Amino acid sequence: QSFKLLGFLDVQNVPCARESVLYGSLGSLVMGLGHFLATSRVKRSCDVAVGGFICTMLGYWFYCRYNLAQQRIRQRMLKEGMRNRMLFEGSYLDPEKEPTGSERSDS
Repeated sequence: QSFKLLGFLDVQNVPCARESVLYGSLGSLVMGLGHFLATSRVKRSCDVAVGGFICTMLGYWFYCRYNLAQQRIRQRMLKEGMRNRMLFEGSYLDPEKEPTGSERSDS
């Protein structure tokens, strides 16, 4: 069963959404409570908590999505390298194969 935040963000199936909401709520609690303990102003502390939620959630969202994109790029490169290794293994195009006398270019 999925949980939709604000009716459109499927938190369970969207990568990084769950962690972003959790870290955002933790950031909201820390910043709001910290501001309240420092100033004892309730309304301003609630405003700081909402701002903290938004900033923390968006910050972690971008950080997580960037790392996810980097991981997918590395996976794609690794997959391509494995495919090429299977294609060229044992052939004269194999970079790990020792060149024999007939395949050497004597220039």
